[in-house]
Amino acid sequence: MPVLECWKAKQVFVSKRGQGTGYSGIENPLFYKENTRMFYGDAKKSLDDLLTKIQ
Repeated sequence: MPVLECWKAKQVFVSKRGQGTGYSGIENPLFYKENTRMFYGDAKKSLDDLLTKIQ
């Protein structure tokens, strides 16, 4: 599986169901970087709601 070097981006937007560590049990250091914005909730529902608000 390829590695996406997201930590090098100016801004990172992460859509995630909750604050848990997930299947592996390992926390992702990307989530704690200053350039990362976390968006919690079911991805489809949350992004559909967000799109209706910004359109």
